[in-house]
Parts: sequence; C-alpha cells; structure tokens
Amino acid sequence: MASEKILKQKEEAVQNLAADLKDASIVLLVDYRGITVEDVTKLRNDVREAKGEYRVIKNNIIKRALNANGENGLDDLLEGPTALITSKEDYLTTAKAIYNYSKGHDFYKIKGGIIEGKVMTADEIITLAKLPSRQELLAKLAGALLGNITKLAATLDAVRVQRENA
Repeated sequence: MASEKILKQKEEAVQNLAADLKDASIVLLVDYRGITVEDVTKLRNDVREAKGEYRVIKNNIIKRALNANGENGLDDLLEGPTALITSKEDYLTTAKAIYNYSKGHDFYKIKGGIIEGKVMTADEIITLAKLPSRQELLAKLAGALLGNITKLAATLDAVRVQRENA
C-alpha cells in the first residue's frame, strides 16, 4: 500500500493537472511509441513555439484529472504510452504542430482530445489542423479584396480614358 505522503503527492498532482486542463483551450492525447529522444526534444520545442506544453504523465493521473473536471469522454483513449499536449493560447497552432510532426512519423498518432471544451476524435482534430491559420485566411481575403479593387480602378481608368477620347 502506498504511503500517506505518496498519496498526498499524487492527489496534489491530479489537482494541479485538473486546474491546467480546465484553463486549456486544447488538450491532446497522443501515442508516442517509438519516438526518439532527439525527436521528442524537437517536438517539445515546436510545441513550445506554438505556446503549448508537451508532457508525459501517467494515464491514471490524466484520467483522474479529466474526471475531476467532469470529462470522461477520453477515458478509453488512456491506454498505452500517452503524451499530453495542452495550450492556453491558440489551439490551432498547437494542433498544427502535432499534426505536422505526425505526418512524417507513422508511429506517432493523435488519439483524440478536447478543443474549447468539446471532446473530439483524432479525425476531427486532424481535419481542424489541416485548415489554414487565421493569418493565412486574412492574407487570402486581403489579396482577393486588393485584386477586386485593382480591377475596379483599372475599369474606372479605362472609362475615364474613353470619355476623354470621345
């Protein structure tokens, strides 16, 4: 039987993790089987750049923390080696970082997660990660608007030239 001290430490770890998960905009569970130390170091840096956090925590502690927040939709995913990725910032950037890494590594799989309080499957998360970022969408919108404004200016100039020549 575990000692009182160890039980208290585990309870504290569950409470701290539950608080982190409650504040997170994204919580991802990934299977990290076969990942090398070099790869995980690079991946941690990529996640950190995306303002996220990459942690390996025992499945039982993750399950208890999720249950403390009233989430039990991911319980069946907590089997085997599981890494936990969280972010309090933009969830799309973090999802993209994990998805981009998983594309090049067959053994690294997204199991599922929670985005903005909604439990999502791996397929839903991957679909979301494939979407362009907000900046990309704004750039495309600006380009489309600028193209239309340029065409309008050219048309108005052609009308002006035609009237001057008439």
